[in-house]
Order: sequence, then C-alpha cells, then structure tokens
Amino acid sequence: MDLVPRRHLQIVSGRSHPALTEAIAGHLGVTPSEANVRTFANGEIHCRFDASIRGADVFIIQTHCGPVNETVMEHLIMIDAAKRASAKRITAVIPYYGYSRQDRKATGREPITAKLVADMLTAAGVNRILSVDLHSGQIQGFFDCPFDHVTAAPVLIDYLRDRMGDNAVIVTPDAGRAKVAERYANHLGVDMALVHKTRPKGTANQVQALQVVGDIEGKRCILIDDMIDTAGTICAAADLLVEAGAAEVWALATHGVLSNPATERLSNSTSISKVVITDTLPIPSGRHFDKLEILSVSRLIADTIGAVFEETSVSEIFGGENLA
Repeated sequence: MDLVPRRHLQIVSGRSHPALTEAIAGHLGVTPSEANVRTFANGEIHCRFDASIRGADVFIIQTHCGPVNETVMEHLIMIDAAKRASAKRITAVIPYYGYSRQDRKATGREPITAKLVADMLTAAGVNRILSVDLHSGQIQGFFDCPFDHVTAAPVLIDYLRDRMGDNAVIVTPDAGRAKVAERYANHLGVDMALVHKTRPKGTANQVQALQVVGDIEGKRCILIDDMIDTAGTICAAADLLVEAGAAEVWALATHGVLSNPATERLSNSTSISKVVITDTLPIPSGRHFDKLEILSVSRLIADTIGAVFEETSVSEIFGGENLA
C-alpha cells in the first residue's frame, strides 16, 4: 500500500500571550488549536489538546513573561503533551526567551540559567526553537536542535524611517549592542554613538552611565536596546545624552518587560520623549502611558513559521540579518 505523505500545521497557544498567537494565526490563515491549559488548586498545571495532533507540525507559542517560572513550566508541559500525542515535529515559539540574561558566569558560584532552560526544553521533547531578539547570540549554541532567530529590526526600522527626521543618530546604551545599532544606522543612513556604562559590583537592576562616545549634540538620539526591564539603563543613558547636548531622546526596544518601577521612570523622565516597544510580551493596560507606542511583530513571526513549515529559507525574510 502506497501513501502520499500529508503535512499539517498546528498552532497552539499557552496562556501567557494569547492575543499575539491570534494575530500570528490570522496572518497564517489558520485557527489555533485549543490546549485546555488549567491550573489545579495546588498550583500544578495540566493541558489536553482538543484535536488530534498525530503526525502534525506543531508550533507551541509561549512568551516567557512574568511570573516567568510559571510560563516556562507551562511551556514544558505543553511540549511534553504534544510529544506524547505523537506530533511529528514540535517547535517552541518563544517571542521572549526567559532567563536570557543569565547566559554566562559573571562571577564565581553562579548558574547559567539560560542553558538550564534550553536543557529543559530539549528534555521535554522540542525539535526546533524560534525566538525573537535574543539577549545574546550564544544562547543558540545551548541547543543541539535547529534554532531560528527572528529580529524585530524590520518593524522598528520601518517605524523610524517614516518618523525620525534627518537630524538623528542611533545610540547604543552599552557596547554589547553595538553591532545591532550599527545595522540600524546603516539601514537608516545616519551616524551612530555609544553610551559607556558600568554596573556597581554585586548589584542587580542598577547602572551608571559614564560618558558618550560620538557626536550627538543638537540631534535626536534613538536609543536601541533588546529590552527595557526596570528602565534603569535607558533612563541613565537618556539623562547623559541630554546633558551632553542631545535635542531629544527616543527609546526603542524589542521586549517591553517593564518591571516595576519602569513605567514610573519612563513616564516621569524629562529626558525621554518617546518609548517604542513591540508586542513580544503582553503589556497590561495599567502599564500603558502617554509616551508608549507598541508595534506588532506578529507578521514577522508568522512569516518565519510559514518558512519553517514549508522548508524554505528563514534568513531570506530578513535579508540575512537575523543575527543576535
């Protein structure tokens, strides 16, 4: 008996960001499958897929937002359920990768938790990873399975091209994002500057901006970073830029983590006039403020999922620039 193999795409959403999953599914022209995720009284998580996923190419979408430990665990449980339901291939779609900042040992006796998360995803049964703007590219090396890196740069660059004006400069708030900032500057045809910063030893979510490298006087400075968490880095850099003569400062980032007191810092900042992030993480209405604009990366993720499913090139979507 001869059988013609059929391929079936299934999109499944965790509970962390269903609105983003609905937008992605809409671009793909599919309806998300129901995973029936629930939490028992003692805090244990359970899921059961409504429809059969046997032999399907399953994309399980879960962004690792707060409470991050619950969303990571929920993701693992959904992957395990898909594996035991005989899915042909399981891709974990992680718009924001949890614990991404713990990607190395900065001092002795520390964990590398980004690697631990990778090990857990692999043990759960994932066959492929898709994530957006990793904190550092080395996280891709923590996996032995294929890793598709999506960058929000096309969305942010299009936004800037239409609005930033002629007298602008791209600024990176630390040396680690210099290559990314350089790509933005090249696409937009503007100069680039850098803020040198330091973190006091033994502290978290604290930063000191020291000096500006580059010509920013009288210009609109576009600060580019991968995430805004407590907004300490962005606000310190913006204050330094204004002191150095910047005419205006905009803050752009892919991931709006916006942990307390980020909303208060950004809304009260006299140095920052505009904050632009994407929807890789859900932003509750209580954390919206007048300066905030949220752009969607759902089309980029949908196009990447489509390329993975159809076995076509992902890098061509980004012109080969989907690098961390």
